[in-house]
Amino acid sequence: MTAQEVRLCGLLLQEHFGEVVEKVGTHLLRIGPLSLRAIAHETSTPLDLVKKSLCVLLQHSLCSFEGTQKGPRGVVEYRASCERILRMLRYPRYIYTAKTLYGDTGELIVEEVLQRGHMTMSHAVQTVADRLTHNMEEGSSMEYSEVVSAFSRLVETHLLQRCPSVTEGPLPVASSGGPAASATVPTLSECQTERFNLPPITLKGKGKRRLSNEDNEAEQARGKRARLDDANTKTSGDEGIYWQVNFERFHQYFRDQAIIGAVASKLDQTSSEIVRTMLRMSEVTTTPTAAYTQPLSVNEIFRALPPSYSISRPVLEQYLTLLVDDPMEFVSKTGDSGGGMYAVYVHKVLTSLARATLESVVQERFGSRSARIFRLLLRKRHLEQKQVEDFAMIPAKEAKEMLYMLLSENLVQLQEIPKTPDHAPSRTFYLYTVNPLSTARMLLQHCYKTVANLIVRRLNETKENKRLLEKSQRIEAILASLQASGAEAAQLTEVEEMITAPERQQLEALRHHVNKLDSSENQVDETIFLLESHISSTMASR
Repeated sequence: MTAQEVRLCGLLLQEHFGEVVEKVGTHLLRIGPLSLRAIAHETSTPLDLVKKSLCVLLQHSLCSFEGTQKGPRGVVEYRASCERILRMLRYPRYIYTAKTLYGDTGELIVEEVLQRGHMTMSHAVQTVADRLTHNMEEGSSMEYSEVVSAFSRLVETHLLQRCPSVTEGPLPVASSGGPAASATVPTLSECQTERFNLPPITLKGKGKRRLSNEDNEAEQARGKRARLDDANTKTSGDEGIYWQVNFERFHQYFRDQAIIGAVASKLDQTSSEIVRTMLRMSEVTTTPTAAYTQPLSVNEIFRALPPSYSISRPVLEQYLTLLVDDPMEFVSKTGDSGGGMYAVYVHKVLTSLARATLESVVQERFGSRSARIFRLLLRKRHLEQKQVEDFAMIPAKEAKEMLYMLLSENLVQLQEIPKTPDHAPSRTFYLYTVNPLSTARMLLQHCYKTVANLIVRRLNETKENKRLLEKSQRIEAILASLQASGAEAAQLTEVEEMITAPERQQLEALRHHVNKLDSSENQVDETIFLLESHISSTMASR
């Protein structure tokens, strides 16, 4: 774990949960597993606040715990997960993907589950139905059954999964010959067969519209005891079964979209639709770390193609042959049964996309000639300086300067191959080479630093204009209440004029800057995801 990762994790924790959780989380990331009292002592934080912070981290699966044999009675230690904390950077993308696939209902379900860490299905359905009903026209309401249907589709496509069940187990204690300690520690047990099984819930009704403050207080005073009685008597049938977002499945979808986009830009739309069909058919049966998707026959692919693409069987075979013969090797032929068995070569495509990203970075920073040298070294692997000059067709002086510049930035490595044991320079080959994996890791750290800087800049912009933002929010709240009560246009205009023209202009500039920073964060995160996928795929294939 690098300093840039810890810094970015701290900023994400502070933005989402506050300073105390950030203090506890970053300390666990730096030091490693610690007990409750050790955390409180080393961070100089009250024990009660440490407990609440750990509860927040555990609720959102940002932290894990395990019993150890340290001490005479054993101890429970807590460990923060850097990888899981960094996924918070991708929350907007998860929500937008759910909206794209399953509409507003799917978007709100994923948003609620991400905000709360994990939820029961009945609680999520009721909350989402109430939110949708509140945004509908007067007299309309959202049926629970529609939200249940969207929730079921999210589970069927493995975008949501069950949380591991909690069981009590004995705390590991070092054998000392004395009586065994009676302390227990909860353990998480995950059943693979039930991860995507929906519980039979009995949930009927419609979403309820939120009441105004006065009506809400009267309703609470009148029906508090009745609601408590209903809560004790009514059950939905899914008590104790909690659901969380399956990040690996979302990442698999992002990876598939990147592959489809690469095929469309390299070949054409029809080829990308064929690859999309192959990925969709094997999306649930292929593991996230697999180098290939499940092999599919030409017959299966032909039957699964969308009706809008009127492709004949011979044309489909020609497209598949084109995809197999392409230098990027989008598709690989694995057999001849069923007219030919084909699979998407995921690892090869991710490697090609990562290399294209590295080449783009070199070109943007050092120019097209340096990118030509970098691309040449990627293709030829090992070259002497004279060979680089000849192959790249660049004058010796310029090629030497560019190679040394790339070498100083660790984008290119120099390998010595001596002819004799004494390593004499006159009898040694000096070869330039590129290690794509180490270069990708270095660029990934630069991306983490960039995102952290963007977050700091955005928070600073918001902090400097805090008074103006609070004033704008108060005026918007007043306008909303006046519109709800049917106020006249003159009153609304008078309230709107409470913000002067310079303040309005300053607000517009602030919103423009913040939106630009948000967009930049999302764009850098796409590069982070691509590099992380390439690194994990390369490590898994070794």
